[in-house]
Amino acid sequence: MTDPGFEGLGAEDAKLVTLARSVRARNGAAEGAAVRDLDGRTYNASTVALPSLKLTALQAAVAAAVSSGAEGLEAAAVVSGASAVDAESLAAVRDLTASGPVFLADAAGELRERL
Repeated sequence: MTDPGFEGLGAEDAKLVTLARSVRARNGAAEGAAVRDLDGRTYNASTVALPSLKLTALQAAVAAAVSSGAEGLEAAAVVSGASAVDAESLAAVRDLTASGPVFLADAAGELRERL
């Protein structure tokens, strides 16, 4: 059975949203994100807000993928209270994929937008 909020998403893309929701909730962060690389491995991260380092969740997830050797991405998801994916986050994903989908979902996992 598929979560109703994931209507229109395949199982692997719905998994990204679930991972992003989980890391956001676990860390009590403003955002959670997950990405899937070309080998099908997933990486998730939450917002990083340190005095000396600030990353959006999507930037942090992309950084985790790249630092693990990913050369490209198939898809990405971000869970946020924001109404849009910020330009810097989207740019980080686009550095590794020109056309892979980026899903924006709310805290309940309801899909808001596919970029």
